[in-house]
Parts: sequence; C-alpha cells; structure tokens
Amino acid sequence: MPNDKIMTIPQELLILGAAVKTGIVEALRTNTTYTALAEKLNLNPRAVWVVVEALAALGYVVKEGETVSLSAQARDMLYNQESPDFLGFSFMHRYNLIRSWVHLPEVLVNGQPVPRDQDPENTRYFMEGMGRGARNAAPAIADFLLGKTAGGARVLDIGGGPLIYGAAFAAKGAQVTVLDLPPVVELMGERAEKAGITMISGDFNRGLPAGPFDLAFLGNICHIFGEAENAELFRKVGQALRSGGEIAVIDTVRGTKSSAAVFGVNMLVNTVNGGTWTFEQYNAWLGTAGFTHVTLDEVADRQVIRAVKP
Repeated sequence: MPNDKIMTIPQELLILGAAVKTGIVEALRTNTTYTALAEKLNLNPRAVWVVVEALAALGYVVKEGETVSLSAQARDMLYNQESPDFLGFSFMHRYNLIRSWVHLPEVLVNGQPVPRDQDPENTRYFMEGMGRGARNAAPAIADFLLGKTAGGARVLDIGGGPLIYGAAFAAKGAQVTVLDLPPVVELMGERAEKAGITMISGDFNRGLPAGPFDLAFLGNICHIFGEAENAELFRKVGQALRSGGEIAVIDTVRGTKSSAAVFGVNMLVNTVNGGTWTFEQYNAWLGTAGFTHVTLDEVADRQVIRAVKP
C-alpha cells in the first residue's frame, strides 16, 4: 500500500555509488587531499569537496586538515573479507539498477530495455550482488535438493557464476560444473578451482555440456528470458540429464506474491523480453520438455520449482 516511505531517496547509496564509479573510493585508500583527488581523477573540485564531505559525515572518510582517506569502518566494509562487516561492492549492483529504473518512463514509450553500462567492473558488481543475496540460502537449498545422497552427484549449475550455490553443492560432495559467459569465467575461474568446481565458458542459450547430470540447477535465470527461450532451455536441460535426473529452478513466481510483479518491472527495464512467470507457465514449459512431477516449494525464503526427467 502507498505510504510516505516512497518519498525517501536512497541518498547514501547514490553518493557512495558515484564515488565508486568515478574512482574516488579507490583513490581514498591512500592519504590524499581534495585538490589531488580532483586533479588525479579529472573531476570538478567543488563537486569533489561536496561529495567527500558527505562521505565523511556518513562515516566513510576521515579527515585530518586537508588530508582525507577511507575510514577503518569503510575499509572493513569494502575490502576486508575477514571482517564481519564486509560487503565488498555488492551494493553497486543495486546502484546500477537504480540507474536503469529512472528510465522507466522512456521504456513505457518504446518498450526497449535501458542500454547497458559498458563498464567492465559491472560484471564483478553483479557477481558480488548475486552472491551476497544467495549466501544465506545456499546451504539449505543444497540440503533440500541433494539430501543425504550428494556424494558423487553430478550437478550442472547453469549461469552459476557467483559460485555460491555451486560451492554449497560441492560442500556436500557433489561434482559441480558451472556454465557461464566468458567474462564471468575469467573473473571467477580461480575461485572455482579453489572450491573444486569445474567452470565452462559458454552461452546456455546455444548449448549445454553433454552430461549426463543428476541435477540441473537454474538459479535466477528464467526471469532474464522470454517464454520461447525458457521453453527451449528446458528442452536442452532434459537432454543433458540422465533418466531420473532432476531440474531445479529458483526464481520469483508471478501470482504467488506481490514482489513478483514488481520484480517484473526490473526485468522490463533491463532485458529485451524477460519477466516473472507463473507456476502454470513453468509447468507447461517443463511438460513440453518431457518432465514430470512438477512441484513448487519454498526453502530458505526461496521459491524452488522441481521436476523429474522420466
């Protein structure tokens, strides 16, 4: 329902996000001055002063005369993976989403998604944002899907670049293969190797590894694509699974909660034909692909659709 909270602008996120995008945050890892920041980054001196002053007021920056640098709390939050306060740059994914959402009026006119920001760092921000969102749920999801028989199970994690679910499957003894796009594999490959996960570079819309796999896992994939693409992806998954193997889809199911319709707007501004889909649509796609015993469960606040290849 409408309330006055919709009038609140996420000012802190917008300030910090802009400081990341312009290089201010990285430059503040060492002692510097307002003037040096502006000169080094080719930024407007007045704007730098105003923004850094705001960062200081918010606790991200400490000042000593004209010298400024990141506070200890900001360093822990952004860079110290051992700190309980560590976030990394996961918040930058939400910052990028806001930048897309403000173009909703134009999208309503032309029906086209907002052009992507080509900053290569956005891949890292997306991985960190998705990873943070899945971290608490992943162990429970792995337990639910693999139970006590995970040892030796062959799992294909489609689009699983953040490696959070893949690592949870691997921790239960599964043999995990993650398929994702080349920039993601390049970014996450070393981390996958340390976790005992095989990463394969490729586009799952064009093909999947041959398998056969016991479980194909699609975590937050289907909302990126339209009905035809999802139906075709499920057909490919069926070919990669052994008889009796399972497909598991995590996504927000339209018609089950109001947030699914709102998330559909996110896909409107960010994808060509993505959206949120009803359980009936998933059931139809899976049935056409030859799957049976389609179910919808909620595990660790995640909706999980499962089906079996006969």
